[in-house]
Amino acid sequence: MAKMHVKLNVNGTEVEGLAEPRTLLIHFLREQLSLTGPHIGCETSHCGACTVDLNGKSVKSCTVFVAQANGADVTTIEGVANADGTLHALQEAFREHHGLQCGFCTPGMITRAYRLLQENPDPSETEIRYGISGNLCRCTGYQNIVKAIRAAADELNATREAAQ
Repeated sequence: MAKMHVKLNVNGTEVEGLAEPRTLLIHFLREQLSLTGPHIGCETSHCGACTVDLNGKSVKSCTVFVAQANGADVTTIEGVANADGTLHALQEAFREHHGLQCGFCTPGMITRAYRLLQENPDPSETEIRYGISGNLCRCTGYQNIVKAIRAAADELNATREAAQ
């Protein structure tokens, strides 16, 4: 099958590559760009381990062809950290509140939570649970994940208020 040229902005950097039209975004990110943060879980979009931000929306990258993402802005867990390399408030909160657990679902959870907090900077526990409902944790449960997202929201809101 003939390969096509694709160009994306991934984590703030323009990248280009060749891919078969049937190549999934998750495979392009992991195999061609060596971004191993997004994980391949169920490959049916149920688990959310492959969640990335695509043009400002959370998507399961195992169900998006890289051809569909041509010209798009993509943010993976590698792009969530602050520009100076320090952890984002969400990453710190997951570490602080034991939301990491085994870590397999964590990149997708944090990437989804990153978008959730941009859509709703002050979500209730119910809104957080609904917001991450497309991401599965198979380890111990969601309590610490929800706690971490709520703590990150508080931190980000306090930082935003202090800056005003």
